[in-house]
Amino acid sequence: MLIVKAFFGATLGAFVIAGLSSHPTTAAKPAVPPVVTITARDYSYDPIPDIPAGVVDLRLNNLGKDVHHAAIFRLRGGHTAAQFLAAIKNPGPPPTWAVPTPGPNAPAPGETSNAIAEFAPGSYIVMCFIDTNGGVPHFMKGMTRAFKVIPSSKGGPAPKADLDLSLFDYGFKFRTPVTAGSHLIRLTNISAQVHEVQILQLAPGKTAKELHDWLLTPMTTMPPGKPLGGVMNVAPGAHPEFRMTLTSGHYVAFCFVPDAKDGKPHFVHGMEWAFEVK
Repeated sequence: MLIVKAFFGATLGAFVIAGLSSHPTTAAKPAVPPVVTITARDYSYDPIPDIPAGVVDLRLNNLGKDVHHAAIFRLRGGHTAAQFLAAIKNPGPPPTWAVPTPGPNAPAPGETSNAIAEFAPGSYIVMCFIDTNGGVPHFMKGMTRAFKVIPSSKGGPAPKADLDLSLFDYGFKFRTPVTAGSHLIRLTNISAQVHEVQILQLAPGKTAKELHDWLLTPMTTMPPGKPLGGVMNVAPGAHPEFRMTLTSGHYVAFCFVPDAKDGKPHFVHGMEWAFEVK
């Protein structure tokens, strides 16, 4: 089920001519992006009604028992979701008419992740590339959904982040130390190819090396920690945001996007970063 909520504030002051007096106006509340919730199951997404164009606070609610994410592409030139699915059956990068668009990365089963990004009007597809339980990508099990973004003048700008995280070939860098608490994190891709950030909190006693080794397997078991989310499909120069609450512990940020040169996941090239939150 998808829920769209838009919050707008505007108070009209009533001007009373009698006695030449007026009631003081209440300051207008700043507009904020509409919240859109996409529900993921094993192995499908619930239908998605039309989404208003502009900055959107996109939530991924995983009601499945497996791990899922929301890989989103805008389909230009009148191309359809069926054409896109046919095109990606061939090895190599997606067609140029499919524009990578930020979406929420994988939360743990039963949890929710988010991504705040700007959506242009047009046709889109959301899909899951994760290939747990047998090595078959979830989209090949039917986990795709087409949706529309329609023109809109409502909504508001992206909220102001308190942490900045840069993505580059091949690594991550926070501008300031990461502390425990709830954060709004702004991403900047300073490379020439698409990246993502997936954050996982390591289970007690587990290490970043164990996660690296697990990522190299067919993933028939759950990872050595709790997936918290992040943002997928961060194009060069893009600035999506996401909210995340971090408690004391050890974490790993990594990128699974295939490299533009050799097709290997970016974490194989070193795009995985272990950090501690105190």
